[in-house]
Amino acid sequence: MTHSAAACYSIADLRTLARRRLPRAVFDFFDGGAEDERTLAGNGRAFERWQLAPRVLVDVADASSACSLLGAPAGMPAAIAPTGAAGFGWRGADLALARAAARMGLPYTLSSSATTAIETIAEQAPGRLWFQAYVLRNRDFFWQLVDRAREAGYEALVITVDLPVGGKRERDFRNHFSIPFRFTSRNVLDFASRPRWALDMLLRGLPAMENLRGLETAATSAGAIASSVGRSYDPAFDWARLAEVRERWPRKLIVKGVSRADDATRLAAMGVDAIVVSNHGGRQLDGAVPSLQALPEVLQGVAGRCPVLVDGGIRRGADIAKALALGAHGVLLGRATLFGAVAAGDAGAQRALDILHDELLRTMRLCGAPGVAQLSADLLRPAP
Repeated sequence: MTHSAAACYSIADLRTLARRRLPRAVFDFFDGGAEDERTLAGNGRAFERWQLAPRVLVDVADASSACSLLGAPAGMPAAIAPTGAAGFGWRGADLALARAAARMGLPYTLSSSATTAIETIAEQAPGRLWFQAYVLRNRDFFWQLVDRAREAGYEALVITVDLPVGGKRERDFRNHFSIPFRFTSRNVLDFASRPRWALDMLLRGLPAMENLRGLETAATSAGAIASSVGRSYDPAFDWARLAEVRERWPRKLIVKGVSRADDATRLAAMGVDAIVVSNHGGRQLDGAVPSLQALPEVLQGVAGRCPVLVDGGIRRGADIAKALALGAHGVLLGRATLFGAVAAGDAGAQRALDILHDELLRTMRLCGAPGVAQLSADLLRPAP
C-alpha cells in the first residue's frame, strides 16, 4: 500500500493516497462532478480517442520541455488551474501548489475561493502568479479583489465565464457537505473516520476562504446547495461587463470556460490575452462537450490571434503532449496537482508536478520530439 507521496508513481496513486487520507465528503468534493458525471468522465476519455505515431531515429538526447508560455519562460507548457477550498483537504495546500509551481517556473492560478489570501501567496510563494476572479453579484467586492491582485503584482487576471450558477454536485448532497461546514450525524461520523484530518481541524480550526471574508455565502442546508460559493455568482455578467474588465485591468487577461468558435472569435477580437478551453472539470454543466474535443473548434475561432490553453482530464504527461499536438499552446492542471497537495502537502504537490514533467519529457523522447514545438499534429492518429 502507498503511504507517502514519494511512493506514488502516477497521478492515480496520488488520488488513491488522498482518498485514503480524507473523509469521504471532503474527497468527493474535490473528486466529483455534476449530476451523472458524464462530462467529468468524458474529459478523460477524450484523450483516449487519439493515439501517438512516434517518429524514430531523431536525436532526443537533449530533449527539453522548457518553453515560452504567455510571453514568459516556463519549465513546461502548463499552469496550475484555480482550485477552490484546497485548504480543507490539507492546510496550506494553496501555498504548497504555488511553491511547487514556482520551483518549476510554472504560473500558479489562485482561486477567489482559496483558503489563502492573495497577498500571502504573493509574499510567501513568489513566482508567476495569476488570479482567478469569480464574477460576483457584489460588484464592489469583485473590483476589490481585482485591485488587490493588481497591487500584489499578479501578472494575469483569469475570468471564469462558464459559471453563471453553480452546478448540481450530487455527491455533496449525499455527503451533507457544504462550505461553511454544517455538521450533521452523517458527516460527523465521516469526519471522525479520518482522525488525523479531524484532529487538525478541531485543534487549529476550519480554514476560511480568506479572499471572500465579508462576502455572505452561508448555506441554509446541505440539500439546498448547488455549489457553495455559487450563490454569490452574478448570472447577469455579460459581454459588456467583460469589456469593462478588459478596460480596467492593465495586464494579461485570460478568459476561462470557452468551448465554442463564435465565442472564441469574439473574445479574440476584444483583445483578451489567452483563452482556456474548459468545462470546469465537469463540475457545472453535465453533458458538456469534453474540453479536448472542443479545442480544435476554439482554435479555429481564434485564428491565431491569442494563445489557447486547454483544461480538464489531464492525468498523464502523454495527455499534455496530445493537447499540444492538437494545437493547444499549453494546459491547465487542476485535479492532477490538487490530488498531490491534499494527499501530502508540499511533498505531494511537488510529486504531482515531477510525475507529469517526467512523463511529458519521456513521451517527447519516445515520439521523436526534442522540444515542445515538435509536438505537432502529424504525431496523432485517431484511435480505432
